[in-house]
Amino acid sequence: MDNIKVSTIVPVYNSEEYIGGTLDSIINQDFNGFEIIVIDDGSTDNSLEIIREKLSKSTVPHQIIHQENQGVSRARNRGIEEAQGEYLVFVDSDDYITGNHLSELYNGETDFSLIQFIKREANKSSTPNYISKRLMSCQDLIKMELNMQMPFNFWQLMYKASIINENSIRFNPDYIYGEDIEFALKALSFGGEVAINNEVTYYYIQHDDSAIKTSEYRRFEIVEIFENLAEFYKNQGKDDLADLITTSRIPKAIFGNMNYFFYNDYDFDEVIAKMKELDLFEKLSRYEGDSKFKYKIRAFLLNPKIYYKTWKKFKNSID
Repeated sequence: MDNIKVSTIVPVYNSEEYIGGTLDSIINQDFNGFEIIVIDDGSTDNSLEIIREKLSKSTVPHQIIHQENQGVSRARNRGIEEAQGEYLVFVDSDDYITGNHLSELYNGETDFSLIQFIKREANKSSTPNYISKRLMSCQDLIKMELNMQMPFNFWQLMYKASIINENSIRFNPDYIYGEDIEFALKALSFGGEVAINNEVTYYYIQHDDSAIKTSEYRRFEIVEIFENLAEFYKNQGKDDLADLITTSRIPKAIFGNMNYFFYNDYDFDEVIAKMKELDLFEKLSRYEGDSKFKYKIRAFLLNPKIYYKTWKKFKNSID
């Protein structure tokens, strides 16, 4: 397979309802010079049969890899190892992309490029987070994410394959929540510039049975991931990024996930017990940033029960 500009990596596990549409959206790109790498991670439904049928009728270069179930991170890592493209993109098996996804991302010059996405859940759709700049340093994009001024998802990016491979960047299979943003933030730290495109070309579909929906308190794993990332940045001599993680990103992740549990009616005492077990109160108190958010954290730390009751009353008033 010569002249492969982009490798599109698709991990699959029991996605027979969606994988056909996902592959159609990838096959029908208005872009030449790409390959499709599908890693079937031990599916027990008809996913593999659908994959073979779809790709056998396509003229797009492709690889179908079948392995025993090892998890999505190892499946993506296998795709990286098999990829022959100059750049890498990732598409989840229940999402879909528009026909210009690759052409909007690819420029052959910058280390990374980024497009917009829409998240669809039930009858709701998110609003894209448009950016005024067309070119940004990787360092600035990392800082914006750590300050949550512009949080993004890893599949919004196109990655230069040489950066990923020369620096041994891989998805961490020990985690099921947050391993993808760790991958992106590590990769970006080795890059120069990111091309920014405000075209919406990726549609992220949130299903009730997704890993995030069923992970329960493992959502708090994101704290450990960011602690590891802070150490990673320190080893690179990027203490400013490590400090941002401690004083901004981790507290916001804790508070956001805590409120997620409250919003979804998790037991208050269980949430608090889990936070104490993971020493999240102390880590939450390290927040340094805007006064409004700092006030919310202080109010919670002063009396979690009163904060919860007030929050619950407010939530019920707007439901």
